[in-house]
Amino acid sequence: MTTPSSLLEQVRQSAPHDAAHALEAAPEAEAALVLQDLNPMVAQQVLHQMSDERRCAILAAAPIEKARQWMQNTGYPEDSVGWLMEPPVAVFRPSMTVRETIEALRKLTKKAFITYGYVTDESNKLLGVLVMRDLMLGEPGQTLSQVMYPNVFALSPEKPLTDAMKEAVNRHYPVYPVCDAEGRLLGLVRGQTLFEARAIEISAQAGSMVGVEKEERLTTPVSRSLRFRHPWLQINLATCFVAAAVVAAFQHTLDRVVILAAFLPVLSGQSGNTGCQALAVTLRGVTLGDLKPGDERSLVFKEGMLGLLNGMLVGVTAALGMFGYAWIVGNPHGLSLALVVWLSMVVSCIVSGVSGALIPLLLRKLGLDPATASSIFLTTATDVVSMGVFLSLASVLV
Repeated sequence: MTTPSSLLEQVRQSAPHDAAHALEAAPEAEAALVLQDLNPMVAQQVLHQMSDERRCAILAAAPIEKARQWMQNTGYPEDSVGWLMEPPVAVFRPSMTVRETIEALRKLTKKAFITYGYVTDESNKLLGVLVMRDLMLGEPGQTLSQVMYPNVFALSPEKPLTDAMKEAVNRHYPVYPVCDAEGRLLGLVRGQTLFEARAIEISAQAGSMVGVEKEERLTTPVSRSLRFRHPWLQINLATCFVAAAVVAAFQHTLDRVVILAAFLPVLSGQSGNTGCQALAVTLRGVTLGDLKPGDERSLVFKEGMLGLLNGMLVGVTAALGMFGYAWIVGNPHGLSLALVVWLSMVVSCIVSGVSGALIPLLLRKLGLDPATASSIFLTTATDVVSMGVFLSLASVLV
């Protein structure tokens, strides 16, 4: 008869599937005691190899805290690698032969889809990865230490999903091992799961830019959606009052040159689009990690230069439009008005481009989500500047 101490030693020296087999015949209480002496993630791996009935029986015999720890990835935030982690199935010891490993895989593949095998020592430290092609072509008597890949890329469970995606994006592995700081194998995360989770975050950016929270879905109740959206609409309304105040300050200019009112939406829309382009590029750079520390100044300069060039080009078209409109309505200040439109377009596009880059950078520096309602703040900046510059120049030059 196997004593608990010898059973514990046997389990520690075995791969998870062999350990599960060794515990099959032991009483549930004794198996639970053995598992309590193991690393919680190793215990989770062993339980994962058992039948549902046997697993439930052992969990029922174990303390509630231990059972919960074995079956959950506790302690990891929702946007971390550990939150997506699943127990590894094909875990082996380096002394096992190719023949023994293939026989074990025949059984394991009936329970789970296996992409790679993992080689660990008795402390569960990850030593190498087994690629199925190399395993099938290896000599039956070779040990796993001879056919495994020793240089393993692994993720840490605390790593945010965004950082994990940046590290994994150029590797294209279907599965990534997850290890702690000591190199112990804790679990696996599938590449598809990792990128799907991050895709949800990225898809939420468009909504965040206008105050729609990432938690909101098509099935979100009306009352909850109202709580998410309405505060940002109130803020947007307040910023609109600022733009309206700018226009009101130049009411005497509009009364004198009514034709100016027709071009206020043109300037506002064009400068807004320029700012949104800069905002989209900046958010993409922040999300994908393209924006390195120290690159902020060059980014702002680039967007300002693009605003200058785009403003000069579209300003010519807008100026011709103003000149033609003034000629049609018989306004004698066509050339002056065209110059006002061109200068206003140039200044507005420069400020819009710089604002589109600076707003998310400023939000990030303050520790806030760069995408959060950035479009609302950008719209305020572009409207105030474009209308203010346009009406100021008109007051002076016309």
